[in-house]
Amino acid sequence: MENKYVMRAKAFRAETSAHYNCAQAVLASFAEECGISEEKAIQMGAHFGHGMNMGATCGAMTGALMVIGMLGGGREQSRDFMTAMRQHHTNLTDCKDLLRVNAENGGSRQEHCDNMVYEAVEEVTKIMGLE
Repeated sequence: MENKYVMRAKAFRAETSAHYNCAQAVLASFAEECGISEEKAIQMGAHFGHGMNMGATCGAMTGALMVIGMLGGGREQSRDFMTAMRQHHTNLTDCKDLLRVNAENGGSRQEHCDNMVYEAVEEVTKIMGLE
């Protein structure tokens, strides 16, 4: 059974009246727990999608790191998160590299990005003990 944070992330990614980038979807999924509105979470993540709009660090990862910080997590939790994400993606953290490998393997961009969001949300849930 999916946790409530992943279900929230899926709702944000499926929204058709607005496109929420990966960082926005992760942040908004935890907005209530972070003490901010969904609107504020969406504003905060606006420029972190597609690797800060230049293919740098994955937006799902940057959004998750912001959530970890807002929930009081420190270096240990952020290190645990990044270690898990690197292990799942052959040490890749940049959006452009993750998308390149995904394309080389015949994957769709939308599905890849959606899955990165859900994976990041699941890892935050585990690391921060929100299960």
